[in-house]
Amino acid sequence: MKAICFTEKGVAGLADMPLPVLAPGHALIHVKAGGLCHTDIDVLHGRYGEGRFPLVPGHEYAGLVESVAEDVTGLRPGARVAVDPNLPCGTCNLCRKGLTNLCKELKAYGVTQDGGFAEYSIVKASHLHDIGDLPFDVAALAEPLACVLNGLGNIGLTTGVRRAESALVFGGGPIGLLLALSIRAQGVSNVVVADIDESRLSFARELGLEALHPASPELEGRKRSFDLVADATGVPTVVESMPEFAQDGGAILVFGVCAPGVRVPISPFDIFRRQLTIAGSHSLNQNLPAALDLLRKDNGTMARLISHRLPLKEVLPFFTKSGGTPTMKVQFVAE
Repeated sequence: MKAICFTEKGVAGLADMPLPVLAPGHALIHVKAGGLCHTDIDVLHGRYGEGRFPLVPGHEYAGLVESVAEDVTGLRPGARVAVDPNLPCGTCNLCRKGLTNLCKELKAYGVTQDGGFAEYSIVKASHLHDIGDLPFDVAALAEPLACVLNGLGNIGLTTGVRRAESALVFGGGPIGLLLALSIRAQGVSNVVVADIDESRLSFARELGLEALHPASPELEGRKRSFDLVADATGVPTVVESMPEFAQDGGAILVFGVCAPGVRVPISPFDIFRRQLTIAGSHSLNQNLPAALDLLRKDNGTMARLISHRLPLKEVLPFFTKSGGTPTMKVQFVAE
């Protein structure tokens, strides 16, 4: 089979690989669509995961069940499925609390085990979720969308704990727009996206979102007015500025990935006096079914975030950034 393979740190190529061997409790998946995430780039360069090479990357994928192991029940060849890539131990204290995304021994397809940038992938049957008649490319959005829902759950928006009428999302890339659209889907009527890229702002407006440059007088004039402020940039100065835009009693979601050593000043007095909630979010936890449900209810808006649908060999240049700077989500889609 053809696959993208990280042969060593910083080296990615298209490879001919043997078909994966079916193991007990697993299914062989014919991959139909898989999304490129910045985490894949970090894995390539040894900045995320265990630095295991060689490795087939890809943790956002969906496909057809080709075959199942003899001990697998309730799953048949031909099933249309999306993959939950996280492989928690299930026994540590964090797993027992339901925080499987923070498992002390967390593994993942595309990070520590071969993933979805291949024609075929071996996946635990328990990590496959039925997608019904969702198109495969749309179903491949379920993993990043589940990460977004995990974050919104952490600040209580999807659980009913927090009510919000307004939100500001810094960053108009694929994740920022998934955040904004998901917030809107929770009934928040006023959602603003801030970005320095005019093409991204224009696209956000096409999706029915308000879009502003972060240095615009319009946004400057709306400080302390948002119930929810989220970062999807990973830019430290943006994270530092978020309390300025949060309304008293508001929530701040740190979703973008800053460099590990970065520190930003935040006033403890402000957190106390203004009763601010600050939350982080890592990975998807157990939100894939909820993400698939949201994609089924969506009117196709989220699918518009897919800017590139390419065969495997044409995705490879985007790992090395020689494929140009994509506007939105790049996907491998089977020919």
